[in-house]
Amino acid sequence: METETTAPVSTITLTDAASVKVAALLSQEGRDDLALRVAVQPGGCSGLRYQLYFDDRALDGDVTREFGSVKVIIDKMSDPYLAGATIDFVDTIEKQGFTIDNPNASGSCACGDSFH
Repeated sequence: METETTAPVSTITLTDAASVKVAALLSQEGRDDLALRVAVQPGGCSGLRYQLYFDDRALDGDVTREFGSVKVIIDKMSDPYLAGATIDFVDTIEKQGFTIDNPNASGSCACGDSFH
């Protein structure tokens, strides 16, 4: 499933909290062939939006990072947008879910789901 490329390796980081949550979600899926795919797609109110989903595909040019038992896959087009980004999982009274701190984003929308 892993595809190595000669492109620079993404410097995306998955925090321990996010890694534990992803591992738990993967365990619920009952499959050992899935990885967390992180992508940047056109859309949202600021122009670009993040997509996080489980994927069993390996695409040409994918960059793969491992955080314990969790594999994170980024496609070659999204990788430059995500260099230096940190994915975390927050579980508080105010908010629950994955957050992405991305130094490449020059701004984001009020809902926090898209950036530019």
